[in-house]
Formats: sequence, structure tokens, C-alpha cells
Amino acid sequence: MTDLYAVIGNPIAHSKSPRIHAEFARQTGEDLRYEAILAPRDGFVTAVAAFRAAGGKGLNVTVPFKLDAFALATQRTERAVQAQAVNTLKFDGANALGDNTDGAGLVADLTGRLDFALEGKRVLVMGAGGAARGVILPVLRQGPASIAITNRTVEKARALEYQFSRFGPVTSGGYPELSGRKFDLVVNATSAALAGELPPLPPGIFAPGALAYDMTYGPHHARFEAHAFRDGAARVTDGLGMLVAQAAESFLLWRGVRPDTAPVIDLLRGG
Repeated sequence: MTDLYAVIGNPIAHSKSPRIHAEFARQTGEDLRYEAILAPRDGFVTAVAAFRAAGGKGLNVTVPFKLDAFALATQRTERAVQAQAVNTLKFDGANALGDNTDGAGLVADLTGRLDFALEGKRVLVMGAGGAARGVILPVLRQGPASIAITNRTVEKARALEYQFSRFGPVTSGGYPELSGRKFDLVVNATSAALAGELPPLPPGIFAPGALAYDMTYGPHHARFEAHAFRDGAARVTDGLGMLVAQAAESFLLWRGVRPDTAPVIDLLRGG
């Protein structure tokens, strides 16, 4: 019997998840169907109940429902608890396991596709919203020398430092406080690129060989890429690899099989 999975959000037409998971299923030989669900902004719980009643086994959750999914979960992984958001649900009878695969996706893309080991590295995370919160713990688990969190609203960065410092070396502050410091990895977890803006980074923060990682993808990434190269980054990449890798983490949770992300990334880059 074909198992049913879906991505749920609002809007949802732009989602690449159905194409990604269809390719994962083809690649692994798993018998599943994957759909997209447009749920009313006030109708998440109702939409999930209908999906489960139809035999749905699992959901990917995108904006604006990650907090709703966190509340709906009857069991949560540690990384979901620390992210305070759920992007993957796995249903087993009355139980709903909530997970957050974003950070695992970032780590997998960095250490796999990009061959960038995080151990001992100086990491800068720009932004202090949900995107940043979802990746800090998985990055800390890789043993970096330090993680600095910066944000325009410094209080939000301080809150993340307070939350995560018990897991490893985390500091926080405003952008001006970065002056004179060097980082091996700079992660853009802000939404600035979507608005055509650049984070106000001081010059000279990229260490020799540094990687700049923009968690967004699409045409708006080009401006951040150009800025990072001008300021000394050795490599720059967008977040498409992370998108596919976090989907692979969801697939593993649901099916017990980890698909190969490389051919799927190539497929998406080719249109």
C-alpha cells in the first residue's frame, strides 16, 4: 500500500518539496506519494487532522505553521525543543513526533557536499530568528571553536546566547562588535536578502579560506554572494543544498533510508 506524505504551508505553490521527495522515492524504491497542502492560516490543526484521517504518515511543515506544529506534537526531539519549532511530523497511531531537521540539513550540506569540517572552526551566525535558532545546536554538536551570534536587535542575539551557551562556546553582540574579528564560516540566517538588503557586516571578517553560507536561495542570493567575495570569502554558497539535505533528514525519519542528495541538488539547479 502506498504511504502518504505531504508538505503543509501557506503559501505552498512555490514549494520544491514534492519534487524533492518524489525523486527520493524514485531513487530509493520507497512506495510513497507526496503532496502539497495549502492550509488556511487559522486552519492548521483541522488540515492535519484531515490528513491523518486519510492515512497520512508524515508532514513537512513550512511557514507559517512551524510553531503550530510544535504545539501539536505529542513528542519532540531535542533539536525541535531547542529550535522551539517543528518542521517535520511523523505520525504513529495517536502519537505525533515533532522534529526540526533544518540544522541537520545545514550540517550535512557543509560536511558532505561542501567538504567543510566544522570542528575547531570560528563560526558567525547572522540573525536571531527561527532560522538561526534551528541550526545552532546541530552546529555546536560538531565541535566548533566558537559560535558568535549577531543581530540588529542585540537583545535577541543575547537571548540565543543564554539559551545555547550551556551546549558549547556561544557569544553574542551587535554587528559593530565584530570589527577586528575573523571567522572561518559566516552563515546568513537573516531575511535581509529577500528584501534586497545586506547585513551590516564590518569589513575584513572573513578569515583565509572562509566560507560564506546564505541559508536562502534564488536570484536574491546574488547580492550577498558578490558582497562576500568582495570582502574576502574564498567560497560562497546558497541554501539549496541545505533545503535538500533537511528533506533527506525528514525522509530518513519517516522511512529509515537516507537518500543521496547530490543528484537531487543537480536536478533542481538544472531547473
